[in-house]
Amino acid sequence: MPLPPPRPLLFLDVDGPLIPFGEAAREPLTHEGNPLLGRLDPAVGPRLLALPCDLVWATTWWHGANDTIAPRLGLPRLPVVSRPEDDAPAPRGLHWKTRPLSEWAGHRPFVWLDDEIGPMDRLWIEAAHPAPALLLRVDPARGLTEEDFTATEEWLRARSPRSPRSPR
Repeated sequence: MPLPPPRPLLFLDVDGPLIPFGEAAREPLTHEGNPLLGRLDPAVGPRLLALPCDLVWATTWWHGANDTIAPRLGLPRLPVVSRPEDDAPAPRGLHWKTRPLSEWAGHRPFVWLDDEIGPMDRLWIEAAHPAPALLLRVDPARGLTEEDFTATEEWLRARSPRSPRSPR
């Protein structure tokens, strides 16, 4: 019996999706010297863990996300996508994360939750990535919303190896 395909990946940015910057978030919240940490919603961690995917940090917090963000959300240590070492400039309008995320994913489907996704990123992934991908731009003023979770969960469940709706 063949092994099921690997689960999709979910690439997760911190600033914007997990730490919103809107009016409600402008209150002077402090938490161990970093006012941004008070904006984290601990309920987000269990929601992310319940998704049928493998979580990966895609953030300039780098490995600091595992030390600072993950414990506050109840997440385990996650792999971290690194910034490319070649310093080759990305084409105009292409986020520096776009190519590394596609390379990291290989032939796996993935979701990318970020507040900086643009039209060029969508075009590049559609043309170059060999598997389905959902690039979901999160409103940085609001952070992850119920609508974002619903769209992500529906997309992932449609591609889950255990889902009856999954393409074979």
